[in-house]
Amino acid sequence: MQKLPTITMRPCTHWDERPDGTAISLLVIHNISLPPGQFATPHPDRPYIDDFFGGRLDCSAHPYFAHLQGVRVSAHCVIYRDGRVWQYVPFEKRAWHAGVSQYQGREKCNDFSIGIELEGSDDEPFTPLQYQALIKLCDALIQQYPLLSVQTIVGHSDIAPGRKTDPGPAFNWSDFLADLTALQHAGRTQLE
Repeated sequence: MQKLPTITMRPCTHWDERPDGTAISLLVIHNISLPPGQFATPHPDRPYIDDFFGGRLDCSAHPYFAHLQGVRVSAHCVIYRDGRVWQYVPFEKRAWHAGVSQYQGREKCNDFSIGIELEGSDDEPFTPLQYQALIKLCDALIQQYPLLSVQTIVGHSDIAPGRKTDPGPAFNWSDFLADLTALQHAGRTQLE
């Protein structure tokens, strides 16, 4: 198996068990910034995103946070602007990232997907370090879970159209998928 990028485990209680017998068969790419359009706030070592997924967000710290009071969401991993990967939910557990969603006729995508958040916004380019970490993470997950492939990676907007727009037009799907495919091909060649 391809080595995972360095991952820092972070506390989170916003998850539960997947339904019995449900195999992981989808990767969902998201973006998040708190407050919107601001990165590494208030501090890179303690971003608001970490507090939000960890259930510790002080909703009085910024006016935007008022509507987040009581909201319980998470993702399996967040890839920050500097390429750090923080994991909030074990891959085998169900993170609460997709909400009302559907993929190829199947509803409740949280049941069978892994959610990966990129610190960013729809209209601002993601960093090369984020793409490198994302490619490495996706490659390792594809090797670990047999139903995952390059073809089963989607954006949040693909499974919740009209409701969600992320990862947005700034996400470079063509280069990401080409680089991931090249890495997978290189890995297969090394095994032969």
